[in-house]
Amino acid sequence: MALFEEEMDSNPMVSSLLNKLANYTNLTQGVVEHEEAENYEGAKKKEVKSPRMGTFIGVYLPCMQNILGVILFLRLTWIVGTAGILESFAIVFMCCACTMLTAISMSAIATNGVVPAGGSYYMISRALGPEFGGAVGLCFYLGTTFAGSMYILGTIEILLTYIVPNATIFKAAENVGEKEAMLNNMRVYGTCCIVLMALVVFVGVKYVNKLALVFLACVVLSIMAIYAGVIKTGFDPPDFRVCLLGNRTLSRRNFDVCAKYITEMNITYTSKLWNLFCDSSLHNATCDPYFDINNVTEIQGIPGLMSGVIVDNLWSHYGPQGMLVERENQPSLPAADSKFSISMPYVANDIATFFTLLVGIYFPSVTGIMAGSNRSGDLKDAQKSIPTGTIMAIATTSFIYMSCVVLFGACIEGVVLRDKYGEAVNGNLVIGTLSWPSPWVIVIGSFFSTCGAGLQSLTGAPRLLQAIARDGIVPFLQVFGHGKANGEPTWALLLTAAICEIGILIASLDSVAPILSMFFLMCYMFVNLACAVQTLLRTPNWRPRFKFYHWTLSFLGMTLCLALMFISSWYYALVAILIAGCIYKYIEYRGAEKEWGDGIRGLSLNAARYALIKLEDGPPHTKNWRPQLLVLLNLDSEHNVKHPRLLSLTTQLKAGKGLTIVGSVLKGTYLEKRSDGKRSEQNIKAVMAAEKTKGFCHVIVSSNLKDGFSHLIQSAGLGGMKHNTVLISWPQLWKQPDDPLCWQNFIDIVRDTTAAHQALLVARNVDSFPDNHERFSEGTIDVWWIVHDGGLLMLLPFLLRQHKVWRKCKMRIFTVAQMNDNSIQMKKDLQKFLYHLRLNAEVEVVEMHESDISAFTYEKTLVMEQRSQMLKQMQLSRTEREREAQLIHDRNTASHSFLNENTDVSPERVHMTWTKEKLIAEKQRNRDPSGMGVKDIFNMKPEWEGLNRSNVRRMHTAVKLNEVVRSRSQDAHVVLLNMPGPPKNRCGDENYMEFLEVLTEGLSRVLLVRGGGREVITIYS
Repeated sequence: MALFEEEMDSNPMVSSLLNKLANYTNLTQGVVEHEEAENYEGAKKKEVKSPRMGTFIGVYLPCMQNILGVILFLRLTWIVGTAGILESFAIVFMCCACTMLTAISMSAIATNGVVPAGGSYYMISRALGPEFGGAVGLCFYLGTTFAGSMYILGTIEILLTYIVPNATIFKAAENVGEKEAMLNNMRVYGTCCIVLMALVVFVGVKYVNKLALVFLACVVLSIMAIYAGVIKTGFDPPDFRVCLLGNRTLSRRNFDVCAKYITEMNITYTSKLWNLFCDSSLHNATCDPYFDINNVTEIQGIPGLMSGVIVDNLWSHYGPQGMLVERENQPSLPAADSKFSISMPYVANDIATFFTLLVGIYFPSVTGIMAGSNRSGDLKDAQKSIPTGTIMAIATTSFIYMSCVVLFGACIEGVVLRDKYGEAVNGNLVIGTLSWPSPWVIVIGSFFSTCGAGLQSLTGAPRLLQAIARDGIVPFLQVFGHGKANGEPTWALLLTAAICEIGILIASLDSVAPILSMFFLMCYMFVNLACAVQTLLRTPNWRPRFKFYHWTLSFLGMTLCLALMFISSWYYALVAILIAGCIYKYIEYRGAEKEWGDGIRGLSLNAARYALIKLEDGPPHTKNWRPQLLVLLNLDSEHNVKHPRLLSLTTQLKAGKGLTIVGSVLKGTYLEKRSDGKRSEQNIKAVMAAEKTKGFCHVIVSSNLKDGFSHLIQSAGLGGMKHNTVLISWPQLWKQPDDPLCWQNFIDIVRDTTAAHQALLVARNVDSFPDNHERFSEGTIDVWWIVHDGGLLMLLPFLLRQHKVWRKCKMRIFTVAQMNDNSIQMKKDLQKFLYHLRLNAEVEVVEMHESDISAFTYEKTLVMEQRSQMLKQMQLSRTEREREAQLIHDRNTASHSFLNENTDVSPERVHMTWTKEKLIAEKQRNRDPSGMGVKDIFNMKPEWEGLNRSNVRRMHTAVKLNEVVRSRSQDAHVVLLNMPGPPKNRCGDENYMEFLEVLTEGLSRVLLVRGGGREVITIYS
């Protein structure tokens, strides 16, 4: 292996890698600290607690125990009676289909690699990223916590309604305020119960785990008792009689004999029922009119399978709160003046009933499908057991629920089904009346079942919160990651108990159930989304062992979850989504950064790829054009940014929109400068973050700066997302002989951008530009429009004024008129043009008449050409160059003082123009032999004879234009000016820099603008 010995440090041998994988320890996320704190005894326990559970014990039974619960025992009969068999079956089928589809998606995720203990939170966070994982994990935590509230309320309801009704603290006076009294009893007993359960969990989870088998046995025995009772009704129905007055169902809590009169020893007495409807026990007492004209009858509450009652229970019986429970097809005479009194023993709806409400109340009965995945750390083969056990448990419980819907409708009288609390059957639990051998089997079994489910919720929810807190994605939850020395989540338990108390204070099982339905449905929705995203992206790491999944099933499950959320309660759904959205944004902006290879990142990459391919179709329309900037930065010897204000200007121009690429070049070879390049990128990104510049950073290493900047201009960007504008700073020290390549690199950048048909922005005195925290309360942005550049000069001030720094500045546009131009008409035309462009700006037309070329211009040109020639022809050392430059400067000073006394020179006429026609006319005039002899002008001083006439005219233009700009825009916050193009002949490069220097001399902030050769602004909508 000598061939690979240099790579052993970073790339281990396959044998050592396999050895590490074989010794892999499956730990819960964030449990390392707990493992280190274990003592020797704890270590022995950990050895004993090796993954040994199979599919049946580890997944199937826990799922069964969690799915079958309080709703089955306390509300399913009422749902069947209210919604009817058909609609109840639809509710059950929808909810079971939702959990089955979710289980398929969960199985695919759970079998895609090793899943540590953590359940749905771990799966979603690693599949969809920390933002979604945190949001959905907290929703799942809230759902589990409110489930604890629901189980505790169910426990107290069974205790106070069916086991010891006399234990109530708050009593109702003659049925008045009975509901409020019951709610207060639930609050008191529920609070005591939650404190007791929290203490049990705090003392030790091992006691809860030991009791789990007992609670499971209660559930199984209760289910068996129900089926046994259904079979028995076929040949021997139990004797539970229901008392009816007319067709109205009566509550038998306050009377025992279903009759108006009782005959004993040939003497007729009025019954207790009589006293409830009449003002006295006498035969001539005044009674309720409905009671007078209708008979009292008794019917069998459990007619049995063979009775045919199933036909009567097919259809729904929804109604408002207070609606009496009446039997159809029962003789009844209406009483015109009958007034229903709450003191009369009628059975009535305690809440308004409708289809969507029943969906929200029923859905918690199918939750609990994550129980197997939560125990993945304790399974022999989690990737085999989780799919098999979960799907089998859902199939079993779905069969139980659907069969119970049909069997309840086929065995129990409709008025008894609609009697939520069993008042018509002597206060018995309705489902208990059906069971065999005794109703107490169901009552006791459901009591222990709901009690155990509440304990398990208080055990699981704090650990889920602890896992989220230890992941560090939600900073304010960090405190809940700590606990006792053995790792028990004490603080998380306290928070869970406090949130659970909120559900207890609500006190109504029917009100709490839809709340936890929202949180569970949101969790299941994102499990389906995670599977669908991973499947559609086809990421290489997506290789589940469970093969019976498809993205359409996941998408269907996600849609069904979302639909059920809004079906159950649209306002609860909106609140749940708002909570999840707030948590998502909080994690995104404040939370710790995590990279888990999540699917959302892959989705973003695919979306970006698709968009880039679409952008390749062609260049953007003028209406969509915006400056996509390539910002070229210079770095100092420490690889720090020289001009951070260039990035401030970038932010102000972009306001976070469009593409920004920040690039720089290091001189050298990549192998030697690789680390310097990374450090430079980090420094640039830090400055970008400080200046709030949103974009990409790209540092390349090149043998020379010229080629490096050229490569960036050519190749920066990707596909259609390429820059169209280059932003650079003016080389302030271009005249110094220390860096003769400085100005050459600058001119090469200008030439490269021109050749690439890209716009160019050059910021002069960039360090004096405002940062992002400054605010101009007044002032102007002055635009000097000399030549038409496609409208970029007009667009840039508009973009600047979108930023807070420049928002209060006014825009002024100056244009130049010459002798033959109509200034008034030019101003009107320009104002009309700006109106069509929807730009607000002041317009000024500056008249620049043909003037004499001053002697100062000649001298300036002479010094420029002499310096250029000397630097070209002589290979001077640094010291010699400095001395030569000083001599030229002294000579220039002497000549200038002499010329101030001799200013009478012949004029040279030069046009300022921004139209093609005037440019042609200017060239023809210069060739005109009838014009004034230019040669004579140059002969007025011997030094001027060798001057290039073109350079003199250019210098004259720069001087005069600079004078005009300074006179009008000296106080402007920034001046935008057309940038002349570089000479076609490279011999005049030094002169070009001098022209630009003179043009912008004396101005505090200048942005030279050169268009890219296309229209970038339009008058059309």
